[in-house]
Order: sequence, then C-alpha cells, then structure tokens
Amino acid sequence: MKKILYITANTKPEKLSTSKTVSRIFIDKIKDMGILTELDLYDMYIPEINYKYFQSRATLVKGNEYLNLTEDEQKDVAVIDLLADQFITHDTYVIAAPMWGLSFPSKLKQYFDCVLINGKTLSITDESVEGLLTDEERHAVYIQSSGGDYPQIMSRQVNHGLTYLKDILKFLGVKGFHPILIEGTEMKGIGKEKAMEKAISQMDKIIKKIT
Repeated sequence: MKKILYITANTKPEKLSTSKTVSRIFIDKIKDMGILTELDLYDMYIPEINYKYFQSRATLVKGNEYLNLTEDEQKDVAVIDLLADQFITHDTYVIAAPMWGLSFPSKLKQYFDCVLINGKTLSITDESVEGLLTDEERHAVYIQSSGGDYPQIMSRQVNHGLTYLKDILKFLGVKGFHPILIEGTEMKGIGKEKAMEKAISQMDKIIKKIT
C-alpha cells in the first residue's frame, strides 16, 4: 500500500489554479492505491528557518539549547521535526506548483528547508553528506503549470524549480522523479485547455512507473 503525500504550493484555490486542477485529476487516479495525506502550504504554518533552531549543520537543537528557546521558538522546532518525520513516512510525493520567476512559490522552498534535517532525511558528518531516503523505493511527481512553453533543451536554464526538486529529491534518495509540465497556458496557439489535455495524457504512463 502506497503512502502518498500530496503537496500544493499556490495561493489560488483549486478551481482557479491550473496546477491544482491537473494534480487533483492525478491524485484521483492514484488515491485508491494507498493512504493519502494532503498539505496545502499556503493554508498551514511553515516555520521560517532560524539559526537558533539548530545546534549544528541542519541538526535541530535539543536539551538545554531547546529549553532556552521561547515557547514560540520551541513550537517552531516541533513543527520542523514533525514535517521531516512526515516526509520520511511517505513513499510517493505529488508536488503541484506554478512556475513563478523561473522557479516555484517561496513556500515550497521554505517547506523543503524544514524537511532537510540531519538524522532524519540527511546524514551529515565531517566527511560526507548523504541522503537517508534509500530504505525503500520512492517516487516523486512534480506537476507544474507555466504561461510559457519552454523547449526541453532550455529547461535546465529556465526552469530552476524543476531542476531544484529533481536534484534535491535524487540526493535524498528518492529513486524516481516524474515531471508533468502544463506549459503554454497563456500562449497563442496552445492555451490553458490544450496545455491541460497534454499534461493529463501523460498521467497513465507515469502511474505505471510509480506502481
């Protein structure tokens, strides 16, 4: 049974968001394969990373250092700890976001800052830094909408959000990374409907890869 973590990063409600609309179709196709957890990053509290929360590189404070924090700071550490643990307990990640400024909305980066924790998703020593999500086969599906249409050869130069997620998830140990790009939603000759249809047509092929 799959443990699916569905993460959305868009200020728009689902009915107004292309990425959320398409990703909901994908989720509806796979939700019966396991247990589904949904996170709307703009409808929940994500702590901002603060040096006070760490005793060393990406290592959360504990003991007296934790007790010396204010009550609100202790709550932030607890939320970061919870988000990292939650990420570990899932094996299928569906991430939906628009392309903003050649990347994705800042809340998604803020979320991953909370997930990248030493002793949980990472192992950091004086000699090396390694991902710890290699204990089982994991897959991530990134569903991204964009007003423009970018040739694949240019993707790494202009789609920094996709590149970041692919690189960081691979580093953590997630075996498969599968993008579904809804491109050209505001371009003459393509438009929202055609872009969505093309993206939806890729879903069954990707579902076979992650099951």
